[in-house]
Amino acid sequence: MNRNNFLIHLALAIVLILVAAFAGQLARWRKQWRHRVFIKTVAEQKHASTAEEIAVAEGRHGHAELLVKFKSNVSLEAIDEITSRLHDQIEDRIESDPGLEAIDDLDDADVAETVAQYSALPEVEYAEPNYEISLDSVEAPPFLPVLPKDPRFEDQWALSNSGQRGGTAGADVSATRAWIKTTGSDKVVVAVLDSGVDYRHEDLTENIWTRPAEMAPYHDDELGTIEDEFGFNAIDNSSDPMDENGHGTHCAGIIGAEGSNDIGISGVNWHVRIMPLKFMNAGGFGTTKDAIEAINYVIDRKKAGVNVRIISASWGSTQKSRALEEVIRKAYENDILFVAASGNANTNNDRTPHFPSSYNVPNVVSVAALDRNDKLARFSNFGVKSVAIAAPGVDILSTWLGNQYEEKSGTSMATPVVAGVAALIVAENPRISVNDLKKKLLASVDPLPGLKDKVASGGRVNAAKAVD
Repeated sequence: MNRNNFLIHLALAIVLILVAAFAGQLARWRKQWRHRVFIKTVAEQKHASTAEEIAVAEGRHGHAELLVKFKSNVSLEAIDEITSRLHDQIEDRIESDPGLEAIDDLDDADVAETVAQYSALPEVEYAEPNYEISLDSVEAPPFLPVLPKDPRFEDQWALSNSGQRGGTAGADVSATRAWIKTTGSDKVVVAVLDSGVDYRHEDLTENIWTRPAEMAPYHDDELGTIEDEFGFNAIDNSSDPMDENGHGTHCAGIIGAEGSNDIGISGVNWHVRIMPLKFMNAGGFGTTKDAIEAINYVIDRKKAGVNVRIISASWGSTQKSRALEEVIRKAYENDILFVAASGNANTNNDRTPHFPSSYNVPNVVSVAALDRNDKLARFSNFGVKSVAIAAPGVDILSTWLGNQYEEKSGTSMATPVVAGVAALIVAENPRISVNDLKKKLLASVDPLPGLKDKVASGGRVNAAKAVD
């Protein structure tokens, strides 16, 4: 090989080596670039997932702004696609009413605009706001006497009125005569749909419902599995329905404070099982969605074998909710009576409806309040077509938070009196249907002249007649 050929071959070899080296470096750069892109993509995905999880977590704690009922022919996949397209989150699906969805608007847009947006969709039957609901009680006027801390049964004029504190003897629900026949049954469950119940109260603890050991915990596809030992908290979607307001505990004591136990007071039922349901917060406010979820829970437990026959609902609003009405109807279809407060605005519910007491559903019993002289309470709503029955609701002594006892007034207090009498009827007639239960309840009244044009039955509930 001559010198020129040698130099040419050497130059080619060097070029090949440099090309190979550059190609190797290029591969390494490409690999590093891909790795960096991959890391960035994963980070972005993690960030998106975290944001989504936050949205879901927020939605799981009662932040739903509206309730939407999709038509029966709309699939779950289609519903998911619609809500995703509108940047909304399904907070809960109401199992007892297929197609009814509690929806959280992640954009926090104006609720009325969001309702209108869904209402305009061809797939939607109706949409409505998740209305706020308040308790139906009134504060005692300042001139009322101080309550004793260790009250006696004779302070409970609603159960036995001897004319104490200016009352009219006999203006009561005849509980002492009813108790000759029955004092209730621990086989009967009454759900108190309210601010929860102080289930540790000395006069309630023996009558609180607890989930049987052999029964599976409550499970909801969206809310998950909830260890519902003492009932259900719809605000936090949790197992602890402890009362922070006092209202629910007061209502529970009227229905079923343990009787003849040398402690505090007696409920209409000495023996019963109170199922605490919490959808009202410490301030006495809740939402339609949480009320619906709590009723949905009751229906589920009834189907699981719990003998829950009555829901006591001492609250209300002038806002009509088709979603709430539908779920109350589902309770009716499951043989559950729904006893509701007529309201405390001193108005005619025939003209100005008050909900849920004004829903035209067969299991609803609307209750007006009476004072200790059998007069319609100054605050009580009425309605000869829309209010069914009256019961004592002024200066009613009952259980309160922390083993205390207080007097409260309102149709809120009259409602659990009627719910308690309904429970006595079921104790005496375990197989009675919800239709017959309501019929027997309304037929039990003592007619009062002042109620002739005020309530449909024209009278005050009488426990002795109810169990006769």
